[in-house]
Amino acid sequence: MRIARIAHPTGMSFAVLEGEGPGATAAEIDGHPFAQLKMTGQRWALEDVRLLAPILPSKVVCVGRNYADHAAELGNEVPAEPLIFIKPSTSVIGPGEAVRLPAVSEQVEHEAELAVVIGLPGARGVDKEAAAASIFGYTCANDVTARDLQCKDVQFTRAKGFDSFCPLGPWIETDADVADAEIRCEVGGEVRQLGSTKDMVFDPATLVSYISQVMTLLPGDVVLTGTPAGVGPLEGGDTVSVSVAGIGTLSNQVVPSE
Repeated sequence: MRIARIAHPTGMSFAVLEGEGPGATAAEIDGHPFAQLKMTGQRWALEDVRLLAPILPSKVVCVGRNYADHAAELGNEVPAEPLIFIKPSTSVIGPGEAVRLPAVSEQVEHEAELAVVIGLPGARGVDKEAAAASIFGYTCANDVTARDLQCKDVQFTRAKGFDSFCPLGPWIETDADVADAEIRCEVGGEVRQLGSTKDMVFDPATLVSYISQVMTLLPGDVVLTGTPAGVGPLEGGDTVSVSVAGIGTLSNQVVPSE
């Protein structure tokens, strides 16, 4: 099931997306999508609504160096335990919104990732089995990074935390099989990253369990699961697209900050 967050003629809602192509529709959900779905009966043609970031998380917890090839390309070892950091909720944008290049960085890069969305009842101190059960679905993410600031600061907060540095979307897929899903990043039609989730060092359920020992994951929180090799620069005027097989494609324009 594809669940989106949409702007429509009368406001904003969660919706179930049905169909493909010109006949696709968005069926409005009454309230949030985590419990038993209740539909309002309102429906729009998909072309008449705008897709927003599919969720507004209280926090985005990210995992670094979760693909050996990406760790190697930056000269790092694969960690013995998941390396976690947080992107603020204010970094989240949706499909079609602009990634804004900060004036203080000269090296902003893309990182295509599979994103996990937490559902009810959340996750706090859970084992791997319970962690898997807490996963509501998956979406695409771009862990945009000011690489020069990351190297300068050592800690990741500034490099990863700028407004617009966490595109999510285009929707949440609740039935995706992510055991061996292709992850692709294209910039201006050029393939920059091409990997598979099977190459993760730590799988999604392991990551959720590990993070839940540190902090409570609330319904709607997002976990970014790491990026394969091939990260590279973004420049003003670029279009960057992240695709995860079985989920969809997330595209954003890149613009200089005002």
